[in-house]
Amino acid sequence: MKLLIILFVTFILTLLGIKIFQGNWDFLFSGNLGMAVFIIFTGISHFKFQKGMAMMIPDFIPAKMFWVYFTGIIEIAAGVGLMIPSIRETTAVLLIIFYVLVFVANINASKKRINIFKADYTGPGMSYLYKERILMQLILIVWTWYFGIYLT
Repeated sequence: MKLLIILFVTFILTLLGIKIFQGNWDFLFSGNLGMAVFIIFTGISHFKFQKGMAMMIPDFIPAKMFWVYFTGIIEIAAGVGLMIPSIRETTAVLLIIFYVLVFVANINASKKRINIFKADYTGPGMSYLYKERILMQLILIVWTWYFGIYLT
């Protein structure tokens, strides 16, 4: 849930900044910028915590490091895509599908108690999945739908 602070703080600061400097509330821009900053930040983390991220991927999937880097690039590209009005809606749809698909890795990480930051097995386990991650995934999906599709 700590990562959601990036989303909310970016959204609120952008919204207030636009109101102060332009005199209007631009929810569409602020919401998409919040998600863009969030998803770019998480994409970059794929390169910083690559070993822990690779541990999250289920055993039946080969070439784990490839997928870690590939999904990191996808997340950074999605952040950029949300800021381009002509591809925003398509990006949002693909990002929602992405969130659903990567949830499998979050389930696997919780079952194995993976700590992605230390790349070991000292993570919080299933309690994290039930108490935080499911709610976070729902917030990300609804946010992406609302600002990337509904308001567009």
